[in-house]
Amino acid sequence: MVRQNWQLWSGILDQKWIENVSDRVEKDFLVQDASTFAGDTVNHRRSKVRWISDDDDIKNFLFAFADIAARTFGIHIYNKADIQYTEYLASEGGHYDWHHDVDWNRNDGMDRKISVTVQLSDPNRYAGGDFAFSETENPANEQMKMQGSILCFPSYLQHRVTPVTSGTRKSIVAWFEGPQWR
Repeated sequence: MVRQNWQLWSGILDQKWIENVSDRVEKDFLVQDASTFAGDTVNHRRSKVRWISDDDDIKNFLFAFADIAARTFGIHIYNKADIQYTEYLASEGGHYDWHHDVDWNRNDGMDRKISVTVQLSDPNRYAGGDFAFSETENPANEQMKMQGSILCFPSYLQHRVTPVTSGTRKSIVAWFEGPQWR
């Protein structure tokens, strides 16, 4: 048995919250092709993203979940995060291969410590797009894909999103920071 290194709140967000946030983000933030720390936009990752900046409501809301997870895992974090609205389109081969969320080349004394994934899409409106970990047990797929689910995990865990084969998978991802990993 592998130690569980994640926390999942299945279907916790209601439809109104999801619609309000999605509408606001799609209206207020610029869409762009996603890239990785190394700048890869095609092979390793293919999705559309909008960086959510200056939105304390979303950040504070997600921090409440990240803070619970951080305390459970014994990780120190601050209410400081990069937040991204992500769309994986089947028409563009949307996916994100195996990766972790820590930029090990960062030199400012901070690291991403807790990753948060919020499932925005109705699972009946897309196929594929499964979230998976490589080094620990995975949440049950039907719970993870439930619209309104929130998953928190240490940012060093390797994970992926499999190719979306029909429709569009939408999510919000956030990375809460803390003192450098030791």
